[in-house]
Amino acid sequence: MKNINLARVSRVMHRTVSHQPDIAVRGDGLTLTLANGREIIDASGGAAVACLGHGNGRVAGAIGAQALKLAYAHTGFFSSEPAEALADLLLEGEPGGLSHAFFVSSGSEAMEAALKLARQFFVEKGEPQRTHFIARRQSYHGNTLGALGAGGHVGRRIPYEPLFPDRFSRVSPCFPFHYQLDTESGSQYAARLASETGHNGGHACHAHPACGVSRAQVPRE
Repeated sequence: MKNINLARVSRVMHRTVSHQPDIAVRGDGLTLTLANGREIIDASGGAAVACLGHGNGRVAGAIGAQALKLAYAHTGFFSSEPAEALADLLLEGEPGGLSHAFFVSSGSEAMEAALKLARQFFVEKGEPQRTHFIARRQSYHGNTLGALGAGGHVGRRIPYEPLFPDRFSRVSPCFPFHYQLDTESGSQYAARLASETGHNGGHACHAHPACGVSRAQVPRE
C-alpha cells in the first residue's frame, strides 16, 4: 500500500465532522502506531473488541488459512465447518439451557436479531399481541434504530426520537449505589425494581449488567 499523504482531505465519512482523525497504520499487542510515527497504547482494545491484541500471529494465520479454504458461504443456504465447531465449543453441556447459537458480526446486529427472534417466537406460539419490549434507563444496546430504540442512553437517542416505535419502555437501572433507598434491604430494592417491569403484552426484557458506554452498574455492597 502506498504511503498516505497526511495533509490530504479524507473522503471517508468519519464519526465526527469537527476534525479528521489520526491514521493508524500498524498494531502490535496493545500498541497502535500512527502514520506520523507516534505510538498509542490501545488500553481498551478499540471498542473492547481487540482483546487478543493487535498483530496476533496465531489469529492472523487462522484467518488467512480459512480465507484460502473458504471465505464465505451464504447462511441462507449453507453452514460451514468453523461455524459448527464454534457453536459446539460455546454450547457444550448446554450452559444455562442454551442449545443453539446464531452468529452475527456486531452487537447492534445481535440486538436486532434478538428483537426479531422474540417477535417471531410469540407469533409462532399464537400470541401476536405481544409487541412490547422492556429495557433499562441509561442502558446501551447498540446503534441501529431498533437497538437504539430499546436502549435508554439519552444522548444517543435524542436526534432519532421521532423515528423510534412506541413498543419500548424503560425501567430503573439496577444501580443500588445511587438508587437503593437507605431504608431498603437488598431484597426490597430488587422487589421494587421487579415491580416496574410488569407489562401484559411484553415480548422480552433487555438486560445489560456490564456496559462501558453508559458505565458499569456498581453494587452498593
